[in-house]
Amino acid sequence: MLSSKYNSQEVEEKIGKFWESRPDFKAEDASNKPPYCIILPPPNVTGFLHIGHALNHTIQDVLIRWKRMSGFNTLWLPGTDHAGISTQTVVEKKLMKEGSSRLELGREEFEKKVWEWKEEFGSRIVSQMKRIGDSCDWDRLTFTLDDNVSKAVKKVFVDLYEKGHIYRGRKLVNWSPKLQTAISDIEVEHKEIKGSMWHIKYRVEGTDQDLVVATTRPETFLGDTAVAVHPEDERYRKLVGKKVSLPLTGRKIEVIADEYVEKDFGTGVVKITPAHDFNDYEVGLRHDLEQINLLNTDGTLNENAGVYKGLHVQEARKKIVEDLEAGGFIEKIEPHKQSVGHCERTGCVVEPYLSEQWFVKMEKLSIPAIRAVESGTTEFTPSLWEKTYFNWLKNIQDWCISRQLWWGHRIPVWHCDDCNKENVTEAENLESCTHCGSKNLTQDPDVLDTWFSSALWPFSTMGWPEKTEALKTFYPTDVLVTGPDIIFFWVARMMMQGLEYMEDVPFRHVYFNGLVRDSQGRKMSKSLGNSVDPVELVENYGADALRFTLMSQLASGKDIKFSIQRLEGYRNFINKIWNATRFYLTLAEDNKFEFDAKFLKESKDKYSIYDQWILKKLDITLKDVNKKLENFRFSEATSTLYAFVWNDLCDWYLEFSKLRVYGEDAEDKKINLSVLSIVLDHVIKLLHPFIPFVTEEIYSNLPTKNKESMALSKYPDGEEIKALIDKDFEISEVELIKDLITSIRNIRGENRIKVSQPLDVNFSSPEEATLKLVKKNQGLIHKLALIGEMSFEKPDSYKNKAVNNIKCAEMNLEIAVPLEGIVDISEEIQRVEKVIAKAQSDRKKLEAKLSNKKFLENAPEDLVEEDKEKLKDTIEHIEFLTKHRSRLSV
Repeated sequence: MLSSKYNSQEVEEKIGKFWESRPDFKAEDASNKPPYCIILPPPNVTGFLHIGHALNHTIQDVLIRWKRMSGFNTLWLPGTDHAGISTQTVVEKKLMKEGSSRLELGREEFEKKVWEWKEEFGSRIVSQMKRIGDSCDWDRLTFTLDDNVSKAVKKVFVDLYEKGHIYRGRKLVNWSPKLQTAISDIEVEHKEIKGSMWHIKYRVEGTDQDLVVATTRPETFLGDTAVAVHPEDERYRKLVGKKVSLPLTGRKIEVIADEYVEKDFGTGVVKITPAHDFNDYEVGLRHDLEQINLLNTDGTLNENAGVYKGLHVQEARKKIVEDLEAGGFIEKIEPHKQSVGHCERTGCVVEPYLSEQWFVKMEKLSIPAIRAVESGTTEFTPSLWEKTYFNWLKNIQDWCISRQLWWGHRIPVWHCDDCNKENVTEAENLESCTHCGSKNLTQDPDVLDTWFSSALWPFSTMGWPEKTEALKTFYPTDVLVTGPDIIFFWVARMMMQGLEYMEDVPFRHVYFNGLVRDSQGRKMSKSLGNSVDPVELVENYGADALRFTLMSQLASGKDIKFSIQRLEGYRNFINKIWNATRFYLTLAEDNKFEFDAKFLKESKDKYSIYDQWILKKLDITLKDVNKKLENFRFSEATSTLYAFVWNDLCDWYLEFSKLRVYGEDAEDKKINLSVLSIVLDHVIKLLHPFIPFVTEEIYSNLPTKNKESMALSKYPDGEEIKALIDKDFEISEVELIKDLITSIRNIRGENRIKVSQPLDVNFSSPEEATLKLVKKNQGLIHKLALIGEMSFEKPDSYKNKAVNNIKCAEMNLEIAVPLEGIVDISEEIQRVEKVIAKAQSDRKKLEAKLSNKKFLENAPEDLVEEDKEKLKDTIEHIEFLTKHRSRLSV
């Protein structure tokens, strides 16, 4: 028997241990069942579960549990990422506190320290994943530095190198001076800061004319190798090819013409610094300009900066501006807001930096990846992200895959100190140069970008390059669930590598989930103080409540507005399910009821209209939920389930049942409990993918239980319910009775009549069939609407008296309730008129606000929509109150 009060912590801890003890989530490499596979996007081993993880993992778990229960051989393969930069940073901070450093330890000892840290803390996020109910095949948990993954990484690197796709070159990259490594675009956080725009004068050689360039980074002028103008700009056409003098140094650089320059923006003249700006770098390549690097790896200026050597960028900027001003080279300085890239890990400003790095040529690899989505071999939901995907792939740049770190996949290249050639091999160690036989070899010190190993994830995790049974069964995978922010870094690269090495796409479908924002629609962040810890939410409200809350708002591709109030509401929903089940189990125990499927089927002709109604509603619900899950319409699926459970089952069918189970007809009582049994059984199964903990606990107490674990029970497909339904039954009859009862309850609510006060009610209708229906169900109506006397002919005593008359339109039925003696009419009229006046005032304010053009132009879209919704509700409320006021008049 369930405990009297639902305690999420107790239930979830108990069920978590139950799942840990069983093989329910294990996939079979070979099976007669149809396969269904999802590869979990591996979270950082250094990390904690955040609210985005909670959403992303819940989506995958819902799909996996649904398919597992639907008879599929499901594999949800979990993993964690070694997270090169963040993990190395964490361990270096730890060493610093101990008075040591990685440089003191040396590479080998430092790597040992990182592995020790991983062994101690690496399981933290996995335990948090289990806490929210992830039903992964945990025996297959894979780490990106596991031997099988490392083997795959080396093989792909060597193969791409031999095919000419990987090369080493000196190019411009994002550089973190604090980490002293190249970083990817996703590790660059752009922040808007207040700065200045300096307008600097460059003297045209042999004239007294100056070309004025504007820059937000005056220190980079020392690395200028040209100034550019638009080829069609008449102002400067004659100057193209001439030289200008660089301020302070006098170095001569050429005026070039390039369409990159916007002739109508600013002065129409742009300084070109190929070694310190990505756009300038491309211009430099087109014009074969010199690349002058001004920076050291730590962000200080090098010998190319002359007298400014050794200064950090900000110090150099200040000194250079002072010198430019003193020399009369600055025309003006303007305040300027700009977006500046910062290192996500350290907060330092990211510098474009010219350095030797390893790159992958992407153009040829991208062509099959484009075709796969264009042909529909892989589908995106929502499809709008296809445009972003195509745009990136069709304008793709070579990928910088090297990182100046010690933690990660070491680049499998040995440089020969004698012949200066590269030796690329899958071997763990290389004793001699394959070109000249020299033993003077040095392995490349860099490691691979974390995304390199992640690009192989759908097949490296299943044993590739070996031809395993798992690959044969589960590749390509079915669905990838991820955020659109990594569409380039991960989705596109997995597509390219999957097609290159498996000759098929890595997944048939990609579902992009939105961000979880706060209740005001703002991005969650520590600085705003609006972030939430999902682990803490689970402790306070339960994993099930959190999961259902997230899924209830998950509209395709849209961001979620998270609020504690909504979470509390869905916790109440779970309590409702728990209490409804307890009510049923108590009835079953009191009546010594044992479920008998044969009796249920054979008694079909004796079902009440309420039994047929709930079964028909259940049939509609389960078909709708299955359809919604097939189409990734999660919020609609939860909405359907919520409405059925709260309204149809708990608010109505259980109320309908009370008259019968407390009655004297033993057979009818058994039928009612049997129907209630099968309905609860199906409801719990339908809900299980969304709220697995509470449903597993409830299932273990149901007499209909047919499997030891709910995870392995059969997901409702409608066949069992279909066999019980009278195909000629129409649910309209019960819906009409519900409307009638609701109408009477509304009269009580509108007039603030106590729930305990019985009401005399008169029903009248020109249709005899309608009155017959009311009379047939008058016992139920009496009970659920708390009616005193029920009459069917309107008495003369109703004339000239306050009567609440409403029309139940669906039934063509008029319901009249005399209010005198129950309600103080004059007092109620005064109250209603005050409320109407207040509502009218609110309406005027909202209408004035929404007709204000300034407000509409400047206010956030969410706020405007919120006010429109308020106005709509206010108008409806006024209409309702006005009708109520008129009914009070004699």
